This record gives sequence, C-alpha cells and structure tokens, in this order.
Amino acid sequence: MSRHRKAPPVSIRAHWLVLGAVLFAVAFALVVQGYLHHLTRIGDDSAATGGSAAGVPSSVSNGGPVIDARGGSVRTVGPPDRTLALTFDDGPDPVWTPQILDVLKKHHVHATFFVVGSAAIDNPDLVRRIITEGNEIGVHTLTHADLGQSPGWRQQLEVQGAQQVLMGLTGQAASLLRPPYSSSNNAVTDSAWASVRAAADHGYLTVLTTKDSEDWKRPGTESIERNLEPSGTRGQVLLMHDGGGDRGQTVAALDSLLSRLDDQGYTVTTVGKAVGVTSARQATASEQASGTAFIWGIRLSGWLMTAISWALVASGLVTVVRAALVIGAAVRHGRESRRKQLASSALGVPAITEPVTVIVPAYNEAAGIEAAVRSIAASTHPVEIIVVDDGSTDGTGDIVEALDLAGVTLIRKENGGKPSALNAGLHAASHDLVVMVDGDTVFEPETVRALVQPFADPQVGAVSGNTKIANRGGILGAWQHIEYVVGFNLDRRLFDVAECMPTVPGAIGGFRREALLQVGGVSDETLAEDTDLTMSLCRDGWRVVYQDDARAWTEAPATLGALWKQRYRWCYGTLQAMWKHRGATVQGGQAGKLGRRGLGYLLVLQVLLPLFAPVVDVFAVYGLFFLDPLRIAVLWLVFLAVQLLMAAYAFRLDRERLGPLWTLPLQQFVYRQLMYLVVIQSVVTALAGVHLRWHRMERYGTLRVPPVDQKVLEAEPQPARSGTC
Repeated sequence: MSRHRKAPPVSIRAHWLVLGAVLFAVAFALVVQGYLHHLTRIGDDSAATGGSAAGVPSSVSNGGPVIDARGGSVRTVGPPDRTLALTFDDGPDPVWTPQILDVLKKHHVHATFFVVGSAAIDNPDLVRRIITEGNEIGVHTLTHADLGQSPGWRQQLEVQGAQQVLMGLTGQAASLLRPPYSSSNNAVTDSAWASVRAAADHGYLTVLTTKDSEDWKRPGTESIERNLEPSGTRGQVLLMHDGGGDRGQTVAALDSLLSRLDDQGYTVTTVGKAVGVTSARQATASEQASGTAFIWGIRLSGWLMTAISWALVASGLVTVVRAALVIGAAVRHGRESRRKQLASSALGVPAITEPVTVIVPAYNEAAGIEAAVRSIAASTHPVEIIVVDDGSTDGTGDIVEALDLAGVTLIRKENGGKPSALNAGLHAASHDLVVMVDGDTVFEPETVRALVQPFADPQVGAVSGNTKIANRGGILGAWQHIEYVVGFNLDRRLFDVAECMPTVPGAIGGFRREALLQVGGVSDETLAEDTDLTMSLCRDGWRVVYQDDARAWTEAPATLGALWKQRYRWCYGTLQAMWKHRGATVQGGQAGKLGRRGLGYLLVLQVLLPLFAPVVDVFAVYGLFFLDPLRIAVLWLVFLAVQLLMAAYAFRLDRERLGPLWTLPLQQFVYRQLMYLVVIQSVVTALAGVHLRWHRMERYGTLRVPPVDQKVLEAEPQPARSGTC
C-alpha cells in the first residue's frame, strides 16, 4: 500500500561499507588464526623428506653446522673441540620448557632455544625467562613451517613474523635461525639451501645439527642420552625439543646427560658462545613497536576467534532449543485445540454465526482485486465487504464497482496509506467482528467462518489466520512457501501457547471492533502496522490467538528484488514496533507476556541471530580450509536434518505435501543470506535514524484459490485450530 512518507536523502552505502569492513576483519582474524594454528603444527614430526642436492655447495654439505651465507659468500663453522652447543626446538611449552630451564639452572648450563613465534605469543613469560636466565633465543619460524617447501612470500612471513614476535616480547632481534625439519649439513637439499640463502639476505645465520637426540620419537631416556653421546673430542651441536609433544623423557635424559658431560670435562653452552658470534642485537624503538603491534594483532584475532566459537555454540544451542520449543508448542497447541473442540461439543457451545465486516484496503491493486473480492463474497459465513480505494491510479475502484456484487461497499478516498484506509473501513463497518485482508489475498469459502470462531471466548480480541503462498511454483516461490509454513506458522503456534502473539498478518486477521477502537484504531507510526496493532491489543489486555484452518492465499514476490523490498519493510517496521512497545517488558498481565516472551523471542531469533549469521558463514568457509572439512560437513548435515525434520512436521500440521522440501538445502545458500542481509540493513537503517517510506509490492495477477486436496485432508490428522495470546 502506498503513502508514502518521504525518506531523508541519507545514503546507507556507508553502513554497508562498515558491514563489509567488519566481515573483512572477521575473515582476516580467522585466516590469521587458521594460518597460525591449523595450516601447520608443532608435533612429533620427523625430518623433512629428501630431494636433490646438486646445487648445494660442498662447503655447506661437508662444513660446520653454523652457516653464514650473508654478503654472497658462504662460510661455515662448528664448535671447538670438547664444546657442545645445546639447542632446543619447538618451544616454548608451558609444561616442559619450565622443567628444562630448571634442569639447566641446576647444572649452571645455558642453551639456545629456537622458538616458534605462535608458541612464544602464547607463552610470553617463558620467552622472557629464557633470556633472563642467560639463555639464547633463536628463530624457528612463526608456525613451524617447512621453509624449503614454502614459496618465497611464506618464507619471509614465517621468518620475519617470528622475528617480530621476539622483538615485541623481548626487545631483542635474533640473528640465529633453525629451519624446521632441518638436520645435518649433508641433508641440505637444493630447496632448503635456497631458503638458507633467502634468510641470509635478511641477516640470519642458519644453525643445523650434528647430533639429533631423536627425542621426538620418545625412544626412552637411555636412547636419548645415547644419541647425544659425543664421539671423540670434536665439538657438536646437540638437538633436543622443549615443545611439540610429551617431553618427559627429554627432561629426564637432559638431567642425566649434563651430569655425565660435566664429569667428562665437556663445555656445554649456547650456539653463540660456542662459535663466537653475536646471537642477538637490541631492537630499535620502531622495531619494538612494530613487533608489539604484530603480537597484539594476533592476540586480538585469537580473542575474536574465541568469542566467535562461544557465539557459535550459543547460536547452535538457541537453534536446537527453538526447534524443541516450536515442536513442543505445536503438539500442545493441537492437544489444547482438540480438547476445546470436544468441550464445546459436549457443552453445546453454539458456533459464531453473526455477520462480519471484511475490510479490504487497496492501492493500485487492479491485478488481483477482483479475485480477492469474489473469493470473500463466496464465503459461507455472512459478510459485509468494504473495499477502501486509497487513491488508486490504475482503476482499482472501477473494477470493484463493475463487479456489482451484493454486500460490497466501495469507499474512495485520497491516498493516505494503509493505516488510513483501514481506519476508514473500520469507521464504516456495520458489525462487531471485523476481518482485515490485503488486496492481494484470496479466501477459501470457509475461511471467514473458521477465523471468527475463537471469538466465542470474550477475552479474545484478535485472531491470526493461516497465510499460504499461491504462486509457489519455481524455487523462489518454494522457498517462501517453506518459510511461511515452517517459520511463520510454527512460530504462531508457539506464540499462541506462550500467550505472546506479536503479529496478526495483514493478509488475514480477525478483530473485535471494540478492541480496535479502544487502542485508537490502526496506527501509522510504524511500517509494520499489523505488528504494531497486534502489540497494542496485547498491551491492552486482549488475548490474540492463531486459527490454522482459516486459510488465505496471497501472492509472494516473484523476484529477489521484490522480495528484498518486502522483507526490508517488514523487518524495519517490526523493529519500529518492538521499540515502540518496549515498555511491555516491565508490565504485567498480557502486556508483560508480550514484552518478556514475544519481544525477547523476536530480539534473539529475528534480530541477534541474523546479525550473527554472516559470521557463521565466514566461519564455515574457514572450517573447510583450516579445520576438518568432513567434520564441518557432518555438522552442517546435522543442522540441516534438524531443519528438515522440523519442516516435515510443520508441513504435516498444515496438511501440505512434502515435495517442496527438496529445495530446503539450497535455501541455505541464497535465501538465508538474503534474509539476514535484510535484517542487517534494517538494523543499520534504524540505528542511523533513517525513516523509510512505504513500498508497494508488484502484483502479478496470478491469484487463484488452489483446490483443497481431499485425500490429504482425509489422510492427515487434524491440526491445532485456536489458542491464546
């Protein structure tokens, strides 16, 4: 319906840019965490596989374990005789590194710790303790990546990223590098040699190994000691590990080994002291600042990842709880409905037979107004039909007038908007019961009769009917059909049982004229006049119920653009109504039920969860790349199965065929995203203070009353028919 408040010329493009920036930040944080913790890992791994060594200089293959390829020349050196450079890789580890440091301190020995940047960020105090106690720090890459098998950009990221971490944590820049998966000089391959030269261009000395404890195999304390036993007096570089797994054997072997080596007269020290090189320099102020920013960026991404993980758990629980609630409520709704029917029959409660006024507000509804009016006129219940032509320019009023149907009154007025048209019809109504119906909606013959039966209860002020999609052909129509049956109608049963119905849809709603007049008629303060009106009735103490056998057939948007406009108006109007009626949360009675139950449900399920939905999708993509794709797929299938079961039950209640449910999996990849983007834009628009104008939906002239399938009606159990709010 038109009228159409003017929106101020405020562009919301900036808000979409903000949303894009937020999603980019989330995606970037997930990529950072995926890269740091899932692309590679520290573990009980053997040395990297071999390869060609044809390009490796013989001075490297047969030289000392410390390689200096800086400045274009190649020099190697090893510890002097009876000197052992003790090194540890893969730390720091919160369990094993402190124990190893205790053993070193006990024996008054210092060692070189080649730390992994990601582990250092997680254990900054251990890194500082290593240096404070006189030990040496070296680079072991950011994530324990195999530099020889990595492209140039990743080599630089791994080495310089780890250096950034060390400068940010300690204020020192390390000059020693041990490539992960490296071993002795004769194991250097062409690809490994290329990474050594690349690191040398950035000022690093590469430290290899002459004796590997192989403690990563956990062969036993004695085997570890035996692997490190010096052969002769030649100096050695010893390799052990303080991270990457259970290092209990390493700690025990180290204690025993240091006692024996001291007795044998060996000097155990750091790499730098063993070969006489400076292993670190003081980082500049800018380098320290850069390193600190690098660390905090990673920490922030980690905290964001943790928050997202907990939010995912919470959203999953909310989804499961909601499924249980709506199914449980639907079962109870049906049970209560059958009980009331039996009680009414036993007590001989007469059916409602008094005439009803049906108000049809219409603005440029030429495509469907004839079908709508004729269907209402064919009702088995006595009706007075009032069509309010709200300033149409397409001959809508002329079409109604030409029908010349008995009991149909046409009111022509200047365009004033849907609330104005409804109020005009309300003031002209002759009967105490009023039905409001959109001009794009058709009724079944029994619809009005079914809709007004709950008014036998004097506390009932409004009744919501069951809106069905008429143009459900095609995938977009099927998706909306599923949403109406599963989302809207299951929720209405829940709202009915919980006595907190927030919306009687404009397509079909029954009202007491008395109740409408008490709340001042239909307000034009929001774009969702139906939701606003329903909330006003609840706050005024009236019960609002759902009658699922009062069916109305409406045209749904046939294009994504039209669907966007419709849902944008709905969502924005609902937000307006929620804000307008926020005071219900602190009221008692029916108002309090609406405020604490209905508004709470809408806030969580229709606002907060959709706002979080883009993050869920980004996380799903993250999981496919960095986590176990099979586990992610299984989790998705589990949630899809829950949705399918809930949908099948909802279709059974509404006596619908299950055929359209084949489109439900596809709905997760287009329709769902469209719906949550609508919510996001609506929330952003509301927060920005932009007032939208009414949007009129395009009409297609396809309205027909689909025939009722008698076989389905006979085969399916009778569903719930009425309840309370």
